[in-house]
Amino acid sequence: MLLMLGAVLLFGALVLALSIMGVLTSERRAVARSVAAVQAINSAPSVIADELDRPFTERVIAPLGGRLVGVGKMITRADTATKISHRLDIAGNPSAWDVNRIIGLKVLGLGGVGVLGFLVTLSRGYPVSKVLLITAGFAAFGYVLPNVLLKNAGDKRESLMRNSLPDAIDLLTISVEAGLGFDAAVARVAKNTSGPLAQEFSRLLQEMQLGIGRQEAMRAMGERTSLPDLKSFCLAMVQADSLGIPIARVLRIQSHEMRTKRRQRAEEAAQKVPVKILFPVIFFILPTIFIVVIGPVFLSMGDLFGSG
Repeated sequence: MLLMLGAVLLFGALVLALSIMGVLTSERRAVARSVAAVQAINSAPSVIADELDRPFTERVIAPLGGRLVGVGKMITRADTATKISHRLDIAGNPSAWDVNRIIGLKVLGLGGVGVLGFLVTLSRGYPVSKVLLITAGFAAFGYVLPNVLLKNAGDKRESLMRNSLPDAIDLLTISVEAGLGFDAAVARVAKNTSGPLAQEFSRLLQEMQLGIGRQEAMRAMGERTSLPDLKSFCLAMVQADSLGIPIARVLRIQSHEMRTKRRQRAEEAAQKVPVKILFPVIFFILPTIFIVVIGPVFLSMGDLFGSG
């Protein structure tokens, strides 16, 4: 009995010793492989080392985006880049948006949202024709979604510009009538105001300081927007400069016209309020009032007739 117990203990000790040796050997091999990999990376050519040191976005995401842009240029029309560039000018050229990125996002939305729609419709067991139709709708939505977001950003920016344009032209008029030159008056407006309109005047001033003529700079400012008031202002300033009309007089007329248009827009918006509030009143407010006022009467009548 003691011999058998001793043999079992000896066998267990040998198994434990061999296991420990195997673990240590595998750990040493793993460490050796890691050290060899580090040495290989350190001894690699500078081109490979620089490539490995680049971030993941530059090594993987950027080439993928470039391929998406290439595919987008093949499937879009020739004037798509020009239209997107104009939309970017209207939106103020956001720092994270450019023409190539918009085209790549359109292709990504076409594929990603289309695949999502296909998986959703396929999981619901729809017929093949309906699956294809819904997938095409999802893909089309993903394709036009960047355009919708870009247009929305441009509309918000132009709304801010429309509201601040009369005040900016008033300040410009006062500055010119006080004796400042047009360039100095534009600089004062860009400094003392804020928002997208101040950015446009700052860009106008920078272009004139870089040597671009006043007429060309004003025309470019009018082409960068789809706001009719700003377009008419730029056109009036170009005509005044070309015909030799005093700028102060033109600015005074433009200021009066802009303030009149702003008042008319406010009156128009006020007149639309009764029409807009009509349907909420009919479908939500009046039924609630009827329930609160007439409901207790019906309950009292029900109790009266029930007791009778």
